[in-house]
Amino acid sequence: MKELENYTNKTFEDIKHVDENGIEYWEARELMHVLQYAKWENFKKVIEKAITACENSEISVKDCFLDVRKPIISGKGKEEFIEDYKLTRYACYLIAQNETKKKKVISLAQTYFAVQTRKQEISEKEYSLLTEDEKRFYQRNLTRKGNYSLNQAAKSAGVKNLINSIIVAIKAYIMEKQQMILPKEKA
Repeated sequence: MKELENYTNKTFEDIKHVDENGIEYWEARELMHVLQYAKWENFKKVIEKAITACENSEISVKDCFLDVRKPIISGKGKEEFIEDYKLTRYACYLIAQNETKKKKVISLAQTYFAVQTRKQEISEKEYSLLTEDEKRFYQRNLTRKGNYSLNQAAKSAGVKNLINSIIVAIKAYIMEKQQMILPKEKA
């Protein structure tokens, strides 16, 4: 039981990856170990249940469970490829939900991915309220390098909602530009 004290939200953050487009994903084989599976074959059964749940919810399985092959060197020195998946947050949530074993780490995974999914939904709702100009500005800035650092710096400075802060800055900039243009039009 002492070992379970080390499992926290940070455990799942530690194995999270971010691709070149800023998309988060988890690798199934890394998640397998965190969820205390020793054999891929056993974990694969849980993945298959989660894939079925994804299909039943009419969400694209290919978008959530990206099948990848990883090269490894076998005991005989030959290069072989093993099966793995790049998993979205939703895929990880489905895996945790379809786990039948009653382990504390599974409960932690269910909670972590449920909370993270809800946070993402809230961010998407806020994003949907932006004007088209604000969305373009936001997308352009999010695709630039250093964005993650900007977000982390904002959080450490006490900014709780970077999107709202960006919106306020955009609106102030637009108002300033409009005030510069309006006097010229009157002349």
